[in-house]
Amino acid sequence: MTDIALPETLAAARERLQKALENANRPLDSATLLAVSKTKPASLIRQAWQLGQREFSENYLQEALEKQAELADLDDIVWHFIGPLQSNKTRSVAENFAWMHSVERVKIAKRLSEQRPEHLAPLNICLQVNISREASKSGVMPEEVVALAREVAALPRLQLRGLMAIPAPADSLSAQRAPFAELRQLLIELQTVLPEAPLDTLSMGMSDDLEAAIFEGATLVRLGTAIFGAR
Repeated sequence: MTDIALPETLAAARERLQKALENANRPLDSATLLAVSKTKPASLIRQAWQLGQREFSENYLQEALEKQAELADLDDIVWHFIGPLQSNKTRSVAENFAWMHSVERVKIAKRLSEQRPEHLAPLNICLQVNISREASKSGVMPEEVVALAREVAALPRLQLRGLMAIPAPADSLSAQRAPFAELRQLLIELQTVLPEAPLDTLSMGMSDDLEAAIFEGATLVRLGTAIFGAR
């Protein structure tokens, strides 16, 4: 593993986010940096936590559970699951995470609802949208978002918070902004259809397209390489 100067890379990521918010004329506290820690050791996560980072996301369940056990003393750490999830593994997410970003089927949402422990706060849910309509990508198609959202919002022990997407790569800022703008419009539509739900989250933007996402209203930006280096 390449040595990473985490104080410098994390500070640079925070500065990049702040600059993007300034350029978009948005409040500096209107987007949160989500550190994508998949494939990285628990020791690096602990170091990032010591530097003030609290929100971390994982893609691989078994790896994440092992890190959570090792970092159990960090009681204010917030775990997000952003990877694909098989229905036979929903219980571990329901029991050990605060956020689930990649719900695309009502079956998964129902299992998470049934398995979320009563003593925990409701599990925050984002629906993953296949915003670029790529055959190789997970996610619900844009025209199916409202129907899925209605079903998920009605489930107990879950809190539908918003939408997540990983658009196809694009070269220019305007091309990057287009799918994020479409996702933002979908969230606005959901806010009209489901006014009782706390729909305040757009989980979008990564190391290559953070600025475009911020211009279009991202509230959670997922940075891995920019913080922890290449995998």
